[in-house]
Amino acid sequence: MKNEGRNIYSVFDEMLPKSAKENLLQQHAKVLWMTGLSGSGKTTIAKQLEKILHEKGYLTQLLDGDNIRAGINNNLGFSDADRIENIRRIAEISKLFLNCGIITINCFVSPTEEIRRQAKEIIGEENFIEVFINTPLSVCETRDVKGLYKKARAGEIKDFTGISAPFEAPISPEISVKTENKSVEESTEEIINYLIPLINYKA
Repeated sequence: MKNEGRNIYSVFDEMLPKSAKENLLQQHAKVLWMTGLSGSGKTTIAKQLEKILHEKGYLTQLLDGDNIRAGINNNLGFSDADRIENIRRIAEISKLFLNCGIITINCFVSPTEEIRRQAKEIIGEENFIEVFINTPLSVCETRDVKGLYKKARAGEIKDFTGISAPFEAPISPEISVKTENKSVEESTEEIINYLIPLINYKA
């Protein structure tokens, strides 16, 4: 067993570093962690952001509740313990993409400071960009395409963030985008302007 342990560590030691992948891709990898209420516009903005970055020649990966909970986290519910485990797994996946030099865009409610702090610790503070999609609850409810708020108000969905479960707004996010009076394009441009200097590759 001791020999096996040494072999495992030597494999990690011999893996190509993140910097080599970044050099190949000509970009600096970061993880954007987009948090906000359901209906705030996280995924809509993220898809526009992904499109613009792709057009500019950056390699990205978009993660959100639909593609994560339909696959790797399909065994998790919405209890406090499951929410924590959901974010832990997402953060670990993001770290793998990060180490491959890929810019990762995450869209998750991640409702508490504790949960977001856990993600930052796993990913690494230097690579973690917290983006608060700051949209009032009243506005989110008017965008209730899936009818989730209506069901939560009727008591059909328990522990729904913003209604029967709390949402703790980020205290000091790197970016706070107030979407109420902005178009998707304007909101995305705000993020792009902050992000480009950080991911622009300088050998």
